Amino acid sequence: MSFELNLPIHWTDYEDIAMGLYDKFGDDFPESKIYRIRFTDLIEWVLDLPNFVGKREDCNEGHLEQIQAKWVYEWRDNQ
Repeated sequence: MSFELNLPIHWTDYEDIAMGLYDKFGDDFPESKIYRIRFTDLIEWVLDLPNFVGKREDCNEGHLEQIQAKWVYEWRDNQ
């Protein structure tokens, strides 16, 4: 399944971000690895997603934690 969304994605669109990250990395990042990703890497990966329009300076730790949690749910749903 290819993740394509025509709407702009922002930092608070956690599920859309998680779907994009799962589509990009698939099973290379299981639950245990998702929670060990450095936030500096996660920020870059999110900024590189198609249709992501959020700005780096609008990101915070809470957003990144929510993105990790939703990514884990997305990974679980695809197992």
